[in-house]
Amino acid sequence: MNDVLTWLLDAVQSVDPVLRTVLAGVAIMLETSVLVGLVVPGDTVVLVSATAVGSVTEGVILTLVVIVGALIGESIGFWLGRWLGPRIRFSAVGRRIGEHNWVRAELYLRRRGGPAIFLSRFLPVLHSLVPLTVGMSGFSYRRFIAWTAPACTVWAIAYVGVGAAAAGTYRELSDRLHYAGYVFVGILVVFLIAAYGAKRLISRGEARHMDREDDDRPSAPVGD
Repeated sequence: MNDVLTWLLDAVQSVDPVLRTVLAGVAIMLETSVLVGLVVPGDTVVLVSATAVGSVTEGVILTLVVIVGALIGESIGFWLGRWLGPRIRFSAVGRRIGEHNWVRAELYLRRRGGPAIFLSRFLPVLHSLVPLTVGMSGFSYRRFIAWTAPACTVWAIAYVGVGAAAAGTYRELSDRLHYAGYVFVGILVVFLIAAYGAKRLISRGEARHMDREDDDRPSAPVGD
């Protein structure tokens, strides 16, 4: 297993660092701006790119690029919602997403305000729909960025940090332990399970705010 894993990691590392970093940033940008993340998750691209990090400086640069890419994508999503919201929602792509998902995103934002923007970054489907939904609402761009920037930062640090740590640990152990590959895989599996569990907990905790029931009760101010 070590030979195969070493070959894979070397293949990723052989890609030009600038190109590798730009691809990660673009993948995250597309994930939230044009709904590509509903089909090809940008987090996978970031995690793979992070395995090639060879120094603290490279890790910091990749993290910053991913954060900037996420913020650009969120911003594009916001302005697409502001300018073309209904057209996107009722387009062929919007219909494939499902009207119930659009309704959930609207209810969630209406009831939770700013916290919905922060938490949606960690929720499936909603992380791509909420920026568009916020753009269609009366939420200001300044407040939108104030809520989404911390979420993008936490997300980027987590994925880049774990990917780099897993690959770094493997490289340190591969010459001494024949099962070092399993350590690498184990770190990633534990992280992905933990991330999935966290998303499930957030989803369950926030589910009542996405429910159609009690839709007429007072909601959180949109500008919070």
